[in-house]
Amino acid sequence: MRIAVMGAGAVGCYYGGMLARAGHEVVLVGRPMHVDAVTRDGLLLDTRDFQERVPVRASTGAEGVRGAQLVLCCVKSTDTADAAIAMAPHLAPEAIVLSLQNGVDNAERLQALLGREVGAAVVYVATEMAGPGHVKHHGRGELVIGPSDASGRLVELFTTAGIPVEVSDNVVGALWAKLILNCAYNALSAITQLPYGRLVAGDAVEDVMRDAVQECLDLAWAEGITVPGDCWAAVQRIAQTMPSQFSSTAQDLARGKRSEIDHLNGFVLRRGKALGVATPVNRVLYSLVKLLEERAAESTTPV
Repeated sequence: MRIAVMGAGAVGCYYGGMLARAGHEVVLVGRPMHVDAVTRDGLLLDTRDFQERVPVRASTGAEGVRGAQLVLCCVKSTDTADAAIAMAPHLAPEAIVLSLQNGVDNAERLQALLGREVGAAVVYVATEMAGPGHVKHHGRGELVIGPSDASGRLVELFTTAGIPVEVSDNVVGALWAKLILNCAYNALSAITQLPYGRLVAGDAVEDVMRDAVQECLDLAWAEGITVPGDCWAAVQRIAQTMPSQFSSTAQDLARGKRSEIDHLNGFVLRRGKALGVATPVNRVLYSLVKLLEERAAESTTPV
């Protein structure tokens, strides 16, 4: 199958690399520094089980999705609208579009802008870009997708590439479960620049996380969303299974980049205001990350 990855960052490069390794024709659409490295040397797929250079095609422009049978949208939530507008003229009519993004509404946003069905995938993977064209995998890698005419083919595609995938009738609830994990960890890891294992060992940190989780659950109830499983147990497992992982928000701040906080704790804050649900802990976490983003932007602005 010909597959395009729109947004070849850590998540996109991991899943694109695994699919390319399984023999699929993969095109990565990303930043010039990564595209140049991948074009020259292939993608260095550095996982917990193997390290391998995988030959893939790469492009800096959205025309790279042309002719793809499957498009994985992996851009930051802040770039969803721009990505949709850029991809739209190049998408094949029969292409399957799947959103592998943080947040709960990106598939809906893409669908509205593209005027076609877009599937949502919940992503559980710990990865980072360790250098140009070098993706480092720290753990996990499973996906949760919703039922569709294409879900059977997608399960076979991902499974044969070594990517565990589950089809859920409540993919919206699964997206909210992932949002809750992100709201518990991302801002705190970013503010402290600590990995999950060290973070949860801090005094009263788990109490803050519990409060953030409960606010999200209160909001989900107000939205009429059923969140599956035990959210607090899932939060605890993250620190146990990925103790050395920094959140994507922490990685963004460390590199002076704009984070997705508006679509995580910021989303909870906005929806809470709209529905009359109090979200004070998420408000504090959001405001602190925004201040750090502003400070980083000021420090990189030319005088």
